[in-house]
Amino acid sequence: MPQFEKTTVHMRDPERVEQIICGLIKGGASKLQVRASAGGERRPLPAPAPTAPEAPQALALSDMLCAAFQIITDFDMTLSKFAVNGKRCPTCHNIIDNCKLVTEECRQKLLQLKNKYYPIEIDPHLTMEEKYPFMVEWYYNSHTLLVEQRLEKEKLAEVVRESDAALRDGYEQFFDRLQKYNVPVFIFSAGLGDVLEEIIHQAGVYHSNIKVVSNFMDFDDNGVIRGFKGELIHVYNKHDGALRNTEYFKQLKEYSNIILMGDSLGDLSMADGAPCVENILRIGFLNDKVEERLDKYLDSYDIVLVKDETLEVPNAILQRIL
Repeated sequence: MPQFEKTTVHMRDPERVEQIICGLIKGGASKLQVRASAGGERRPLPAPAPTAPEAPQALALSDMLCAAFQIITDFDMTLSKFAVNGKRCPTCHNIIDNCKLVTEECRQKLLQLKNKYYPIEIDPHLTMEEKYPFMVEWYYNSHTLLVEQRLEKEKLAEVVRESDAALRDGYEQFFDRLQKYNVPVFIFSAGLGDVLEEIIHQAGVYHSNIKVVSNFMDFDDNGVIRGFKGELIHVYNKHDGALRNTEYFKQLKEYSNIILMGDSLGDLSMADGAPCVENILRIGFLNDKVEERLDKYLDSYDIVLVKDETLEVPNAILQRIL
């Protein structure tokens, strides 16, 4: 694949990567499944599907086919960009932290938390177990500050529009191709789910094959934040979150071929809830502290994309599979 010749692409074992991709091809395109009969009787997919017309005259290719593999991916700095022209792009949390709904005093407190805990998050000399309690502290304290700001749900769309949020180049091709072949997309994010969903909605790619698991705000009857729903998701407890979503993965048990994408070593556990895995290709985005962390990423991910702000490599792989 010519895309593998890019200077941003690193692989410890290119031959193994090719073997995995061949396995995905065998389990993807060659297992395209008809999900509707000629008479229009549908067999529902595990992932949500668009509502069908009452009396369909013909079935589009995208209505008839589903590939027997799934995407499991992180969001912040994986589907979204890390930087544009050297300037850092905001995460979902950053978008709220820096918006006009937050007071300057709160913004400074959130920045102090980031300056304290982000170096711990990316420290190559600490284990995930050692980082775990610090991530809990960071998220708990920052979420507490956000609740104190009494954020209003109806203003989130405007906040996202006014932000510098940016999805990686090639995102339209990525999401649209996956929708065309009804490939389930599981977005597993330690960010803010409400902001995440608004970003992909405004980008026009929040398709019906997407499921988002993240930290969602809990709003009262007046649309004012009063807390967060469910269990906290942070960078290093995605294993627990994956296991809590085993019912989702059980519905997709025939989708035993997986492409996993992340930007943290903690993202590697996102597929732990999948009951059956035949082939899994792990693609890691290494955005920061490259020299210190590259070896560990190469030991953990099959493909490591270093400071690559595009989805060119994943798109090329999808084009081979589908």
